[in-house]
Amino acid sequence: MSELVTGDAVVLGLRPARLPSRALALAIDLVVVWIVFILVSIGLAVATVTLDEAASAAIAVATFLLVLVGGPIAVETLSHGRSLGKLACGLRVVRDDGGPIRFRHALVRGAMGVVEILMTLGVFACIASLVSARGRRLGDVFAGTLVVRERVSAGRGIAVPPPPPWLVGRFAGLDLSAVPDELWLAIRQYLTRMQQLDAEVGLSMAERLAGELAVRTGVPVPPGVPAAAYLAGVVNERQARDARRVFAAAQADPLRQGGVGVGSAPVGVVGDARAVGSVAPDDTVSPVAPAVPATPVEPGVFETEEPGDRKPGTGFAPPA
Repeated sequence: MSELVTGDAVVLGLRPARLPSRALALAIDLVVVWIVFILVSIGLAVATVTLDEAASAAIAVATFLLVLVGGPIAVETLSHGRSLGKLACGLRVVRDDGGPIRFRHALVRGAMGVVEILMTLGVFACIASLVSARGRRLGDVFAGTLVVRERVSAGRGIAVPPPPPWLVGRFAGLDLSAVPDELWLAIRQYLTRMQQLDAEVGLSMAERLAGELAVRTGVPVPPGVPAAAYLAGVVNERQARDARRVFAAAQADPLRQGGVGVGSAPVGVVGDARAVGSVAPDDTVSPVAPAVPATPVEPGVFETEEPGDRKPGTGFAPPA
């Protein structure tokens, strides 16, 4: 599936980095680069002590270009936009379409960084980042890149809006096994951000996602159902199925969920498990309450007991 972009050519789900986090990442990178530059300069000065002044000046200029300019370019190219500072702050440089940067992007950013960062001590970069709506400096503008946050707090997640009540349960018969995770992620990102999109752009994205989902399920979109409502209904159906699977797994092994403690009273179980009596410390069944085989029941149906038969203990009791 191709990338979904908004009218500003930003992939859904990307969060542009702001000035504080970018400044911290840049400070880390500058400290590392300057330490390397000083160490290399000292080593070259010792090795070229016998050369004349012109050769020493040429070596100094070459060292400056290779370490302070070429180093960050090489690191961003090889790491696909993750320098040491950006990695520590959870940032990454990507293209405007969300793809990984290449050498030409890193080269433009590095060349502009000489003017924006090194020659002006970062003043131009800070001003440009504050003015830009997406926190981009001039190097990002000319290179067509964007610095985004890769690590986002889980507490800031946005719930998927529910479908209209008349669509709940309508897609219970759909086969969702062929829908890839990438498409589910794109649909979820659209539903959580559709109120922030332009109406025309949001409608086109909804129709495109609904078409891809209909192809994967093999069932066309019902006539008269808006594309966004269709997506919300199918996502709701998938969430309901996941919830039922989790609940069924919890019912399948109640002893593992709650356990049977020492001295606990017998409880009803499912399947071929047994309702055990009080358990003695040596893991044997107490003669006062012998083990009683469970009556076979239909799958998914719990045993029931009369209120006066036995009292539940402190162990796990399956829900009614």
